[in-house]
Amino acid sequence: MEKRTSYKDSGVDIDKGNLFVERIKPLIRNTFRKEVRGDIGKFAGLFHLDAAKYKSPLLVSSTDGVGTKLKVAQMMDKHDTVGIDLVAMSVNDIVVNGAEPLFFLDYIACGALSLDTSVSIVEGITKGCTDAGCALLGGETAEMPGFYGPGEYDLAGFCVGIVDSEKLIDGSAVSVGDTLIGLASNGLHSNGFSLVRKVLFDIAKLDVKAFRDELNDVLGMELLRPTRIYVKSVLNLCRNFNIKGIVHITGGGFIDNIPRVLPDPCRAKIKAGSWDIPPVFDFIQHLGGIDTMEMYRVFNMGIGMVLIVPDKEKKDILERLGALGEQATIIGVVEKKEEGHPSVVFGQD
Repeated sequence: MEKRTSYKDSGVDIDKGNLFVERIKPLIRNTFRKEVRGDIGKFAGLFHLDAAKYKSPLLVSSTDGVGTKLKVAQMMDKHDTVGIDLVAMSVNDIVVNGAEPLFFLDYIACGALSLDTSVSIVEGITKGCTDAGCALLGGETAEMPGFYGPGEYDLAGFCVGIVDSEKLIDGSAVSVGDTLIGLASNGLHSNGFSLVRKVLFDIAKLDVKAFRDELNDVLGMELLRPTRIYVKSVLNLCRNFNIKGIVHITGGGFIDNIPRVLPDPCRAKIKAGSWDIPPVFDFIQHLGGIDTMEMYRVFNMGIGMVLIVPDKEKKDILERLGALGEQATIIGVVEKKEEGHPSVVFGQD
């Protein structure tokens, strides 16, 4: 009798995929907002937009991944935090416009589906969505045998938010004399990990599971600290204060991200030493012999979000941020930029 070949023989297990969906349904439902219509498992997610709440509603979208930080998660066999990173990278990008994240979608690609690993990932995604106040509206899980090796996977996320056009924050109102307020990060967040892995594992040959006195933690646990989600704190400020510009410090660090919201002829002067830099950054810089300006171009250096606000409102904004549980610091000022000079400079005062 001729041998019959199935999809499962090729490495794709449909039954396991269906079981995975059943296991994550309760997690996903916990993120639903009142605007969500229908249930999980349809061909598309449905979201009722109440446009009457806005004078001129503007949809804001963002997509991102977690990058090679996933390699560390796979080395540690710890997968319950990278989903938070996935959500954070998109919702933090949306809130810089003053927009409220509405819903999120995820994409998980792997060689072979591991139920426990995939459920852990989704647990992180749903926690991130809850922290951001958005619904996990849908997703896709793709088994791709031969494309990803054993235990390997990749993540992508997509978010849609909304803001009234009149309240859009785009940096155009930033002017000389404005104050820069930095919101503390949770460590590396989710950028620069190609450099991190090269320094720590290729050059220094460190054990990802070893305790490091310099970090007061297991190395891998420090590296996997999830990206902070600033959505609720920022939206709270936007309701009562004149927030002129917001910067999410991700890949490109201070040097490339802050200029994205500065109009001509403005520059940001950063006061060096005005905030506490977490030990992980000095640890990486020392082991890799990395130039300080390169550090500020690659990493967040302890500041995950920068707010540009009128100088007269800085005190009240700092008080509100403290009440919201944010560790906030004045880190600089907006100055006039001379032609041919950089858009971000560092000084002691």
